Amino acid sequence: METQRRPRKSYFFRQKKKVCMFCARGETIDYKDTQKLSRFISDKGKILPRRITGLCAKHQRQVAVAIKRARVMALLPFVKS
Repeated sequence: METQRRPRKSYFFRQKKKVCMFCARGETIDYKDTQKLSRFISDKGKILPRRITGLCAKHQRQVAVAIKRARVMALLPFVKS
């Protein structure tokens, strides 16, 4: 007796690709704009990765540099308490 195997169901869901908000809107990144930069910082004060923010590599690097500059200028905290 030969047993038949059922094909496994694929539970792979494709997510909609995130579009970089800076590319789409044509905005610039400025270290003095703390409200915009605070969207890219976690509640512990860490810089959020690209896969979460949805930014392209170019703008993710610019955001990281802007956040670091704002921290040195004391516009953003290093660690949120």
